[in-house]
Amino acid sequence: MPVLGLRGRLLAIGVFGLTVGLALGGVVLLGALGFVLQRTVDTEAFRTADAVALLAAEDALPDPLPVAGGQVRVQVVDAQGRIRAASIDADRLVPMVRPERLDHVGRQRLEVPAERVGLAGPVRVVAVPAGTAADPLTVLVARSMADVRHSTHVVRTILLVAFPLLVAVLAAVAWRVVGATLRPVEALRRGAEEITGRAGTGRLPVPASADEIHRLALTLNGMLDRLESARVRQRAFVSDAAHELRSPLTNIRTELEVAQRLADRTDWTAVTANLLADTDRLSRLVDDLLLLARLDEAPPARGTGPVELGGLLTEVAARYPSPPVRVARPAGPLWTIGSVEALRRVLANLVDNAVRHAHGSVVLAAEATSAAGPALGAYHLVTVTDDGPGIPVADRERVFDRFTRLDDGRARDDGGAGLGLAIVRELVRRAGGSITLTDAPQGRGLRVCLLLPALPAEDGGGSEADGP
Repeated sequence: MPVLGLRGRLLAIGVFGLTVGLALGGVVLLGALGFVLQRTVDTEAFRTADAVALLAAEDALPDPLPVAGGQVRVQVVDAQGRIRAASIDADRLVPMVRPERLDHVGRQRLEVPAERVGLAGPVRVVAVPAGTAADPLTVLVARSMADVRHSTHVVRTILLVAFPLLVAVLAAVAWRVVGATLRPVEALRRGAEEITGRAGTGRLPVPASADEIHRLALTLNGMLDRLESARVRQRAFVSDAAHELRSPLTNIRTELEVAQRLADRTDWTAVTANLLADTDRLSRLVDDLLLLARLDEAPPARGTGPVELGGLLTEVAARYPSPPVRVARPAGPLWTIGSVEALRRVLANLVDNAVRHAHGSVVLAAEATSAAGPALGAYHLVTVTDDGPGIPVADRERVFDRFTRLDDGRARDDGGAGLGLAIVRELVRRAGGSITLTDAPQGRGLRVCLLLPALPAEDGGGSEADGP
């Protein structure tokens, strides 16, 4: 079986099952046929015996007994085994059944040797009690089973001849049907081989029939589309990462080459400061790339404890004295579940962007809200609002893509690498929340809205031990 192909295995299993089924069906057919024919013989014999028994009860037995057919013998015997009457072809001296085998009370079915009755083949004898209590008689009717045996033999011969031919014909039909069924699978294989051989995009052929293979082809094409999208994103990510890494490395190399050429006229203090700035930028970029790689590989998981949002906003705002970052603290503690470090990173990235683009101040706020979040349950709303130029509506979804920077933020020192908002969205998603960008209430600027899962104050334990 392992050396056969799928078509051969399916055919072998089908032919084996068909053979076993037909064999069992043939055995059942022969058994049923023999049983029905034997019951027919017994019924006719009992009908003849009942008619003779009725004549015996009326003491009107003719001699010889009238019997239709040459394959029937009838005798009427008494309790001592003497023959009182017989059909024209029956023996008048020797009973068909020995007296000790007769019941003389109930109806019987017996098998007797053919030579004892004078009929061909196996002989079936039925016994029916007759007469009176004073003179009990038994009517014996013998019928030959040669016709029954011949009929079953003919049927058995037909089955033995037709069985192999039927199996062969059905096997040939099954071979063609299985081949036609597997033809779309072979087309899928060839299509996959062509796509693999040219190492490019492509789609597998989809059969017209709406069956399992059709659904398989659709699923595989969907998988190929996702793989192609992932490959395009990976290629773009690698290209963008290489470009971003090359920029600080080029600056470092240029600084060192200029310093080496100028020799004694080099201001090593300024060179060191420039190199440290480029090294810091390179380090931040590498850290962001490693963080995104870990977030892509690790399964989503919630944090380790409750976090109080008011205290966290105050801590993050304290790092930005100029321009001033103002915090609108909530009226009471607002607890969420998550990682303190992840939420601190989210707020720090958002405040960095807001401070970079704000003309005046940046406002951090948190409040309980009944707004619908990404899943059922209560949520807290955290907002970061600035009075800068804002982001066009058409770009508010694109800015969350990796290495995306708008035209006014492409300066090396001001614009960053375009990974901050991508990290923010991934961390918020893993925390069970969502992030959206809207216009600031005053009509100028941008408001970033975070929905974070709410944790009741009593579940937070009334303690800030897990908070910042």
